[in-house]
Amino acid sequence: MTTTAPAPPMIAVVLPCYRVTAQILPVLAAIPPGARAIYCVDDGCPDHSGAFVEANVTDPRVTVLYNTENRGVGGAMITGYRRALEDGAEIIVKIDGDGQMDPRLLAKFADPIRKGQSDYTKGNRFFRLEGVHDMPLSRLLGNALLTFMSKLSSGYWHIFDPTNGYTAIHAAVLRQLPLDKISPRYFFESDMLFRLSTVRAVVTDIPMAAVYSNQASGLTIHRVLLPFLIGHTRNFFKRIFYNYFLRDFQIASVEWLLGPMLALGGFAFGLDNWIASTASSTPATAGTVMIAALPIIVGVQMTLGALNYDIQNTPQRPLHPALDASSDGLADTPAGRTFELGNC
Repeated sequence: MTTTAPAPPMIAVVLPCYRVTAQILPVLAAIPPGARAIYCVDDGCPDHSGAFVEANVTDPRVTVLYNTENRGVGGAMITGYRRALEDGAEIIVKIDGDGQMDPRLLAKFADPIRKGQSDYTKGNRFFRLEGVHDMPLSRLLGNALLTFMSKLSSGYWHIFDPTNGYTAIHAAVLRQLPLDKISPRYFFESDMLFRLSTVRAVVTDIPMAAVYSNQASGLTIHRVLLPFLIGHTRNFFKRIFYNYFLRDFQIASVEWLLGPMLALGGFAFGLDNWIASTASSTPATAGTVMIAALPIIVGVQMTLGALNYDIQNTPQRPLHPALDASSDGLADTPAGRTFELGNC
């Protein structure tokens, strides 16, 4: 008795297109045949990228989608994601249209998902130290800062290069995310990681190299630092509340609650008494110093314990195999319908 090998999953590629007419044609030509559908999203492009692609590309896999107004990279991706889900794509890959990502790496991003090892893959330009020499210093420093903020807000402590736009996701996991609530502009990739953490999806870094052309990057550290700081801070508190108080309650929950309170309380008490003793020229007693120092020491230790637990609590079991095989309706969830937590 012979068995038929399962058909390979349908892989779709989404390319946000905004002022990329000079680079988009070589990018499209390099996308391997393993991708069965390609969606170019003209995101209100003043250069009319969509019309340019339609006029110059004959590849039957290519479909041009249009946003009537510029919504940012996230807004373009949501348009592409929705269409790919409607067309039955199982793995959806994001490649930027500016020529800084090698489309020939597509299989490296899709294979861990296809094999059930990961739910979401993303590029990491810092894996090979040799490639870092070609990266501008401003990007190195900015990415290091953004990476640390992303680790705190998403809980994916093992990943690096969070703003990397070369990604792939399984459709079953994508259906669990609140697409309307994901940040539409430069914070898109970072917000995706936070949303993935709320459903406990497994994220994997894929080593890659980047090509830096003379094209100016729209992602500059002085423009995004404050918005990213605000976004990551908001997501950090939401994630801690979801995972340690709403969804579960354990010893780490107590540490998250009491650790910062003790440390800040001890610091405030000590500062108040230091100001009072300075004003009266009266040295603080040993007891006063201990009352201030002990909560700070205990609070810092508890906070470090909570962080250590959080690092060890990174999701390890891929989500999409269970969604595919489940009979509770999750695998058939329509695009846009999500877990209750994902809507927050």
